[in-house]
Amino acid sequence: MPYKHERAVAIEAVLKACQLCRDVQRSLTDDDKLTKSDRSPVTVADFGSQAIIVSHVLQAFQDDPIVGEEEATVLRQNDQTALKANVIARVHTVEPDLSEQQILDAIDHGAQACDFTKRYWTLDPIDGTKGFLRGEQYAVALALVENGEVVLGVLGCPNLPLERGVLYNGAGCLLVAVKGQGAFMRSFSDESAERIQVSQIANPAEALFCESVERGHASHELQAKITALLGMTAPPLRLDGQNKYALVARGDASLYLHLTTKKDYRSWIWDHAAGTIIVQEAGGMATDMYGKPFDFSVGRKLQQNFGIVVTNGKFHQEVIAAVQQVYLAEQFS
Repeated sequence: MPYKHERAVAIEAVLKACQLCRDVQRSLTDDDKLTKSDRSPVTVADFGSQAIIVSHVLQAFQDDPIVGEEEATVLRQNDQTALKANVIARVHTVEPDLSEQQILDAIDHGAQACDFTKRYWTLDPIDGTKGFLRGEQYAVALALVENGEVVLGVLGCPNLPLERGVLYNGAGCLLVAVKGQGAFMRSFSDESAERIQVSQIANPAEALFCESVERGHASHELQAKITALLGMTAPPLRLDGQNKYALVARGDASLYLHLTTKKDYRSWIWDHAAGTIIVQEAGGMATDMYGKPFDFSVGRKLQQNFGIVVTNGKFHQEVIAAVQQVYLAEQFS
C-alpha cells in the first residue's frame, strides 16, 4: 500500500505531540507562553510539539525536508533560559533521550530552505494557539506534499470528541487520510479506525457552517453575507485550528469558509495542508474562492490561491458563485 510507512510514522509523531500538548494545556501558566514579534502567541507546547514531530519524522526519513511554523531563535536568547528549560523538560516527558541540542535543532529544522516543487513535510505544531490558550479547540497538523499536492495528512484534535455533533468534553480524536485511500478517524488510545464521509446535504440552506473564532483570521461579516445569500439560517460553529476541516470531513458541518477583505493576504501552507486531503478523501472539496485547487509548490504560503472554500462537494459551485457575487458587490480595494 503506497505511503504505508509514512502514514504510520506520521500517526505516531502526531500522537506523541498531542500527549505533550494535552499535558501543557492542563497546567498552563504565564511561564509557558510569550508573544512573538508578529504579536501572535506561542507556547512551550508549540515548540515542544514541533521538536517531537520533526525529530520523529527525521528518524525515519532523514533526507526529507520538513517545513514548520516555529523556530528556536527565541529559545537561544540569554534572557529566555527559563523558557528553554521549560520546553526541554516538556519534551523529555515524551522523548527523554533527546538532548537539548537535538531539541533546538529539530525546532530550527522547520525553518530551513526547501524545494517546494519536490517532496516535503509541513506541520503546524499547534494550529489554533489562541484556542489552546483559552482551553478550547486546537489541532496538531502534519502533511506530506509531493509535486505541489498533498498526499498524506494527519490531524490530532485533542479536545474534539469522537462523537458527532459534540464539540467539547471528549477524549480527542485523530483523523488521517492518504491520497486514493479514503479518510479515517480513531481515538488516541485505540488503533481501530472508522472510515468517515462528508454529509450528503445538497441544499446549502439546510447545511451547517463553521468558521474561525478569531475575526483577525477571517471576516465574519463577509462570510455572514455569503451564507445569507445561500439561505443559511443556523448560527455558525466557531472553533480554532483545522478542527473545522475535521467537522466537514466527518459530516458535522458541510461548509467552512476562510475569507478576508485583505487582497494581499495569503494563507500559510501548514494551516491547510493536512485538512484539505482529509476533506477530499472523505468526499468533499477544498479550493480557493475561485474554485482553483491549492498549489503547495510555491513556498510557505499559498501564493497562487486567495481564500479558502471547503464543502461537502454537493453545492461547492453554488458557494463559489455566492462568494464571487458578494466580493463583486463589496469591491474591496
